[in-house]
Amino acid sequence: MRTSIATVSLSGSLTEKLTAASRAGFDGVEIFENDLLASPLGPEEIRARCADLGLRVDLYQPMRDIEAVPAPEFARNLRRARHKFELMRRLGADTVLVCSSVSPLAEDDDALAAEQLSRLADLAQDHGIRVAYEALAWGRHVSTYEHAWHIVETADHPALGTCLDSFHILSRGGDPKGIEDIPGEKIFFLQLADAPLLAMDVLQWSRHYRCFPGQGGFDVAGLVRHVLRTGYDGPLSLEVFNDVFRQAEAGPTAVDARRSLLLLQETVGLAALPAPVVPTGVAFAELVTPDAEPVTAVLGALGFARTARHRGKPVDLWQRGKARVLVNTAGAARRDGTRLAAIGLESPDPAAAARRAEALLAPVLPRRRAPGDTPLDAVAAPDGTELFLCATDRPGLPSWRADFETVEPAPDTADGFRVDHLALTQPWHHFDEATLFHRSVLGLRPQQSVDVADPYGLLRSRAVTNADGSVRIALTVGAAPTDDRVHAQHLALATDDVVTAARRFREAGGSLLPIPANYYDDLAARYDLTDAELETYRDLGILYDQDPHGAFRHCYTRTVGRVFFELLQRDGGYRGYGAPNAPVRLAAQHTGRGLTGG
Repeated sequence: MRTSIATVSLSGSLTEKLTAASRAGFDGVEIFENDLLASPLGPEEIRARCADLGLRVDLYQPMRDIEAVPAPEFARNLRRARHKFELMRRLGADTVLVCSSVSPLAEDDDALAAEQLSRLADLAQDHGIRVAYEALAWGRHVSTYEHAWHIVETADHPALGTCLDSFHILSRGGDPKGIEDIPGEKIFFLQLADAPLLAMDVLQWSRHYRCFPGQGGFDVAGLVRHVLRTGYDGPLSLEVFNDVFRQAEAGPTAVDARRSLLLLQETVGLAALPAPVVPTGVAFAELVTPDAEPVTAVLGALGFARTARHRGKPVDLWQRGKARVLVNTAGAARRDGTRLAAIGLESPDPAAAARRAEALLAPVLPRRRAPGDTPLDAVAAPDGTELFLCATDRPGLPSWRADFETVEPAPDTADGFRVDHLALTQPWHHFDEATLFHRSVLGLRPQQSVDVADPYGLLRSRAVTNADGSVRIALTVGAAPTDDRVHAQHLALATDDVVTAARRFREAGGSLLPIPANYYDDLAARYDLTDAELETYRDLGILYDQDPHGAFRHCYTRTVGRVFFELLQRDGGYRGYGAPNAPVRLAAQHTGRGLTGG
């Protein structure tokens, strides 16, 4: 099925938007009137540019406040429409969007609305143009798709049909099943947008918080299924008003938009993509650093041992239990310090996972490989983190471990030491994209988004996981583009006994993040903990939380470069990440006491 995107969904000049849409693989565009008015190119030049880029102009929009108005006002509207239809002929667009009126002059008179829209359609037909009438969720008298269709049906004009918009339908809690009563040939256009579920004025919700399908809380796929049952064969088009998208770079946003439509088409049965291959574990985390000493000192204190070295690169493997960390000293800039650059994801079928990634516009990254190196596929997450799709010592599959020569045996531990989760800081404009990427490309399940209070603003965090929690990635972002602080990444390590692990870390010379005494006073009030427990937690900087499934104890190392480690213990099936304690941890890190070199 053809795909399209409204130029209002992207940032930049009109030519930048058209180029981004073409490169992302869209077939067409909706040209928003304001983008045309601000362009130095004339309609013929824009038409030629679209043709060069392989784009069709699917829709020109919007035409506002047309119908159900007094005769003198409608005469002015027809004069305006005549000019727009001539412009559309020059532009090469054959469908115009007419929004239900919000004018105070508009009358609550369906017969008058149908009569005037029919006259508008007469004029449009003379210019070879169709009129798609859309119900705005905040329309003065027409605010539902059923009402808009009733007026179109009453007008009974071949050049007049309806435009369905998922936001306007779903934001009002409308039942999209009734769409199936509309003949497919009378649905002239379908606009798609998702949105987070918010309790706010619908106009502000629409103008600022729409997102691409799969990024919000609406059942966009369910609505599309109803539309397809009518026989509709027009494009699937994205119309997304979003403050973040309109400030972010157009190219990546367009790719994210196209990915959302590919996933949507797969969901509703319009496209057959390679099946998702959900990762089953974390094979390794790779730290890149200009100076290995500070981070390897922390790893050593945590009980890791340097067990192997890459045969051709300055990369060491550090291991404790099932937790593996690669320390890479090649190519790191000193000013960046230590950072989490890559994650190895244990995949049941790495080659199939790579095919899925490519199909969803996440091309496999080129990788310099010496003769004899294990072939490994990697894709780039939206924040730039490399995600390796790999296998560890499994028969029939190339193992990344084959590239390493053993230095010493891994330490023998029986305390369940493993990677619990990784936290990745996202650029402010990639948060929704990151969620969709991990869901569509990797098959991970997004959990609820959480707002965390930082001393200097709010942070948003959302975890994506596989079914059994053996892969957990927490995606975090600052609340605004002005939040240019470099938030730290972290690697969370689970153990069966966090108190013992924390003590051993400190005894080995490690430094734990100090937690204010006020926190423990509050902890005593909130939970029935013994004095001995509280004293132990206070001494080691251990934080505590409970959910309906169990308890959570965790503590943190000081930050090395941009990375810190978390030691944690989950008891009784605790499912969260200690979010209530995050403001305390962030405040402690902001004091500067949580920082080290490297």
